[in-house]
Amino acid sequence: MYAGRRNTRENEPEGRPENRRGSAARARPLVVSVLLAAALAGCGPTPAAPTRPEPSTAGTAPPSGEPSASASAAAPAQSPAPTPSAPVSSSPSPVLAPTSSPPPAPPAPATVLSMAVATRGGRLDLVRGGPAQEFTVTLRGGNTRAYRHLLLTFQMESLVAEPGDTPGPARAFLLEHKDPATGAWRPAELRVANDFKPYALHSGGAPLARDAVRTEHYRLRATATGPTGASPVVIDAIDTDAPSGTPTERERPGHFSLPHTTRRP
Repeated sequence: MYAGRRNTRENEPEGRPENRRGSAARARPLVVSVLLAAALAGCGPTPAAPTRPEPSTAGTAPPSGEPSASASAAAPAQSPAPTPSAPVSSSPSPVLAPTSSPPPAPPAPATVLSMAVATRGGRLDLVRGGPAQEFTVTLRGGNTRAYRHLLLTFQMESLVAEPGDTPGPARAFLLEHKDPATGAWRPAELRVANDFKPYALHSGGAPLARDAVRTEHYRLRATATGPTGASPVVIDAIDTDAPSGTPTERERPGHFSLPHTTRRP
């Protein structure tokens, strides 16, 4: 039975067309399945190709005297690190006022000559025939005028003799001035009179510059005979260069009345 079936297949000719059609029909579904599987595989993600690890050069020193070409080629050129910029301040910058030179100083106030007299106790207290008493006269020039000839004058009114006074010589008082150069005492003029001598009749005197200060030393002594009593000594600083008829303040810029008393011993 089995042999008969095998013989039947063997007796069929191989080149018959119907046999070839049956084989083609059977192969067509297989081709379609292969093409469909290939199409579906192309739509998915393509797997990345495996990367080949590069050989590490860390810890491998190049031979002495030979630079490593691979290290030079592999190391990229490094750019300098960016410098951080300063933070921007939100507060406005201060506005500086334009500098200017300071205003000129105001001119000094105008000053005129002044005169001061100083002595022990603030007054002359003399005794007939006793010692002399010293006093000083200080002149301070103002800043408005310089004097070429400034003269100091001394005048005292005559004392009235009282009962018991001994008449004496005409010169009952002796005024002396201390020479600033030598320190010696020299006689000075003291006018004893009850009248007034005009300033324009005086002459001489010493210079005094602006703002200069000069101190003169004097002493007064009462002689042994003469009247006693009280009469101030008037001291004037006279500008002998002042024109005649000018105001008194111009002719006589300094004036002082020094109290004086002369008594018996």
